[in-house]
Amino acid sequence: MVVPPLLRAVIMGPPGSGKGTVSARIIKHFGVKHLSSGDLLRDNMQKKTGFPRTVAQAEALDKECHIDTVINLDVPFETIKCRLTARWIHPASGRVYNLEFSPPKVQGIDDITGEQLVQRDDDKPETVSKRLQAYDAQTKPVLEYYRKKGLLKSFSGTETNKIWPHIYAFLQTKLPDMSQKDAANPR
Repeated sequence: MVVPPLLRAVIMGPPGSGKGTVSARIIKHFGVKHLSSGDLLRDNMQKKTGFPRTVAQAEALDKECHIDTVINLDVPFETIKCRLTARWIHPASGRVYNLEFSPPKVQGIDDITGEQLVQRDDDKPETVSKRLQAYDAQTKPVLEYYRKKGLLKSFSGTETNKIWPHIYAFLQTKLPDMSQKDAANPR
């Protein structure tokens, strides 16, 4: 069995910038494990044990493990506002729909179960601007911290499908594409 090289990457970007989509593609192509800080943060906030995204947190992470690269998804806030306010979820499964580019077959209904879709409170139009402003204020210092360390690699655009090829090419310089090996050796 071939063990792929270890690469510890942090993926940053505003809420709704495509971190989950990019992460899923990285997992598919490069066979790495994924840990979603957003999922962990929401879980911790629900338990009232959450933490902010700060330079102090980045420094604490550095003490725990070596970070090889930081991928920043630089997506315009206007694009994100449209994405987030059009996002609806099926709470039981976590399936995500977007009214703009991946709508459910029947508006407001999960394609598989027929159950009602809901909009997360933090995706409602009245909260989106506040989330983006908070992200910008909290994250600029963290991005600068990683930039000074020479770890930051930013990818700009308005669509994940257009940003992804650049991320993929960058990661190919660091990891082998495991999906290519799987395609050559079907199981």
